[in-house]
Amino acid sequence: MKNKLLTLLFFFIAISNYAQDKSDTYTEKIWRVNFLNPAIELEFPTGKNSTFSSAIGVGYNGGYPDLTSNASGFIYVVSPFLDFQQKWFYNFKKRRDKNKNTENNSGNFFSFRLITRGNSITENVTRTSNLDFAFGPTWGIQRKYGKSFHFLFDIGPQYYFDTKGNGNIWPIMLQLNLGFNLNKK
Repeated sequence: MKNKLLTLLFFFIAISNYAQDKSDTYTEKIWRVNFLNPAIELEFPTGKNSTFSSAIGVGYNGGYPDLTSNASGFIYVVSPFLDFQQKWFYNFKKRRDKNKNTENNSGNFFSFRLITRGNSITENVTRTSNLDFAFGPTWGIQRKYGKSFHFLFDIGPQYYFDTKGNGNIWPIMLQLNLGFNLNKK
């Protein structure tokens, strides 16, 4: 039941924002390649100041306390992931007024993020399930530097859970993405 409610909430947010008027859109559709946690990402407008991004890749993550055991030393889980994020940018106008770059959705944002991890490729913990999820609100910044370099950082709390009903709150989730925008300008 919890999974169905989360899925419904996630799609409601995405669909309601996509239904906004597109005639005055400031955000852009962008394909990216991220290389810290290797992934391909698509970010597309859902309104003049909002986007939805989806990424698929393989990356590093730590272990969630209630979803792992037999942990010792530096904890790691390397696994495939899906990452979905609805972003609401709040400073495009201010950046434009100061002649700062807003290309490729360069701005500050609030978001709702959902990430899921699959079977581990390698790990030094025992996971309670081969599939887990985490979601929560974030605050972040996203910038384009030079012709195509992409930087994203966001932070916020998250609720994590697995397919067996284990879960809890993690107070601080960090995301750091470095990569390249594939759009030609």
